[in-house]
Amino acid sequence: MKTNKTTSIFQFWKNDLLSGFLVFLIALPLSLGIAKASGFPASMGILTAMIGGLAVSLFPKVSALSIKGPAAGLITICAGAIAEFTSIDAAQNALSHLAGILIIVAITQIIMGYLKFGSLADLFPHSAVHGMLAAIGIIIIAKQIPVLLGDDPLLYKGESPLELLRDIPKFIQNAHPHIALIGLIGLLVLFVLPYVPFKKIRQIPAPMVVLILTVPLSLAWHLKTSEPDYALVKIGNFWGSIHFAPRFNMIGTWTFWKYVVMFLFVNSLESLLTVKAVDDLDPMHRKTNPNIDLIALGVGNAFSGLLGGMPMISEVVRSSANIGFGGKSRGSNFFHGLFLLISMIILVPAIELIPNTALAAMLIFAGYRLSSPKEFIQTYKLGKEQLVIFLMTIIVTLSTDLLLGVGVGIMTKLIFHIFSGAPLNSLFTSKRNQIDTDNSITIEILESALFTNILTYKRIFDELPKTKSVIVDFSNCALVDNPFIEFIEHIKQDWNEQGRELDIIGLIEMVPFSKHPLSTRRRKELQP
Repeated sequence: MKTNKTTSIFQFWKNDLLSGFLVFLIALPLSLGIAKASGFPASMGILTAMIGGLAVSLFPKVSALSIKGPAAGLITICAGAIAEFTSIDAAQNALSHLAGILIIVAITQIIMGYLKFGSLADLFPHSAVHGMLAAIGIIIIAKQIPVLLGDDPLLYKGESPLELLRDIPKFIQNAHPHIALIGLIGLLVLFVLPYVPFKKIRQIPAPMVVLILTVPLSLAWHLKTSEPDYALVKIGNFWGSIHFAPRFNMIGTWTFWKYVVMFLFVNSLESLLTVKAVDDLDPMHRKTNPNIDLIALGVGNAFSGLLGGMPMISEVVRSSANIGFGGKSRGSNFFHGLFLLISMIILVPAIELIPNTALAAMLIFAGYRLSSPKEFIQTYKLGKEQLVIFLMTIIVTLSTDLLLGVGVGIMTKLIFHIFSGAPLNSLFTSKRNQIDTDNSITIEILESALFTNILTYKRIFDELPKTKSVIVDFSNCALVDNPFIEFIEHIKQDWNEQGRELDIIGLIEMVPFSKHPLSTRRRKELQP
């Protein structure tokens, strides 16, 4: 296993320049769309991605290949916060209150990084996290359908996700045909392009293809003069819109701190999970220090909040695209930010020809990727109980809010563990025996090995001497859940890459909940 050593940001500049430019082509329209869907001026999406590229990439040991910027996963929280603060104060002040919240979140992330809390993401079960992301995807789709169809924003203002889904027939009835057709063309491109038989066409960034097709249509059909103002993107005076924004006069209210917790939770968790996923895809097998990346993320969010921008995270679509385009280091993130800066200097008139319905198509596609049937199928393959946790998280999130949804998902998982034979006292404590010999160490795990125990065992494995082989023995364990099995398999893979020996015994004899190799397992005598 390699760590991210301190290297020059321009060490692989040729590869990173090309990848950064291609990522820029994806980031430009997505940042505009995410900002509008979140309730921010479109220009603030560009500003946030620009800061994510130019500022965060300067940290020497930040994630080598992740791209920082605004993300679809934060749309629902941003829009909810702006709506709630607008009902209390003026709309422009709502953005200032949100900037104040972002500053508090950023400071907390920096402190968490220094306190080495970057591993806290392991405390959240994957089924609940993926359920949260799937719910966010459904909400994004619901909110963007009327935009795709060119409906008047007053038609759906203030509606909840479930109300938006219910009102789809009304949105279709009130659609503007020219605008809707442009959006549907964009949506068709996004879904069909990956299956085009010509490799060179598939390699063109899909959002760029959407713009190539839809901008000429908006010109040919004179959307600027024949359709309402909301039909096209509005940037306005980008540089004039950047100013010191935060307000803290509502810091004593429940609303302020509710959104601090929500942003901190989703922003940090999704970013840490993305960095972990990107490390797994890194051709150079580098491993990011999550604490350093969390500090860098906090600094980026602080700059964004100070200037009126949006929350940023390590964004998974752009990060995976960066790897596919041949990015080699954090230089690709820097160059993507640099190209965004250049675009705000010379391309604003061209950007304002982009139809909002094209951006809605991109966001609907992003929402689909978060909540696609594949996510439901993969969760079911892990076990029926995982699907129940996944669905409970989705239903409660759609009906109430994100934090409650994740909380119910976690509680559902704990209830399943209790009924599956996990002793109550093992839910939050780990019982084990450690047997040391001259050449090896055996760690005998007792009672249960659950997602709530992972941080303890991560510390134990980090402290083991590298000169001895290690055996992890589950022979006397009642229950081992899916996140823990994935954790121990990940440790084994990392150690093998380092030339260290780790063996797992007693796990294969346990009864799996499904045919998936990472499914939860329990001792045979606990079978009903």
